[in-house]
Amino acid sequence: MIPNNVKICHIVHISKLPAIVAERFLVSDAEIQRRMPVGETIGMRKIKMRRLSLQLASRPGLNVGDCVPFYFCPRSPMLYMFHKANSQKIEYQGGQEPIVHLVADLQRAIDWANTNCLRWAFTTSNAGSCYFEDYADLSDLDKIDWDAIQTKYWKDCVDKKQAEFLVEQRFPWALFDEIGVYSYLQQQFVQGILEKGLLFPLVAIRREWYY
Repeated sequence: MIPNNVKICHIVHISKLPAIVAERFLVSDAEIQRRMPVGETIGMRKIKMRRLSLQLASRPGLNVGDCVPFYFCPRSPMLYMFHKANSQKIEYQGGQEPIVHLVADLQRAIDWANTNCLRWAFTTSNAGSCYFEDYADLSDLDKIDWDAIQTKYWKDCVDKKQAEFLVEQRFPWALFDEIGVYSYLQQQFVQGILEKGLLFPLVAIRREWYY
């Protein structure tokens, strides 16, 4: 069953928030490649580079890396890798505590993209893999394995757990409803950043979103 009021979630290192708040947008990896990096970069460099050339079948001419990526859930398998900090494939070894979840509403995100003539799509598995299926019609949301998305134990469905929503080029800070953080320490730090930028989405301690 497709959940009501589907939420999307982007994870980012807390050190990147000042620059994101100042710009008022998240931007794609393709755009980040053209800039001087700011803050701690997370994720696998090899896969990030691969995504720059992976094409979306549902959006001809648009590559995965041209888009801002979101999961359909918190507590992703990628976050688990940050928590374990034992993979040689990931340069970042700082653990899960500094990672924050930026949460928005799927329908509002699509409405904004359509209004701004930016393409969007979603995948049924990890969009950084060598093979994935993607769609650009909400009637196809039932092709996502929502049981995998919602399960706490994803060992047997790791790829489906990592289904993604993708927005071309950029995503506005104003659409984020909530920032989920690991502890009071991160909550205070994030609230301090937001006060400087006069931006006030809910900053909530969501320990259940972490390992």
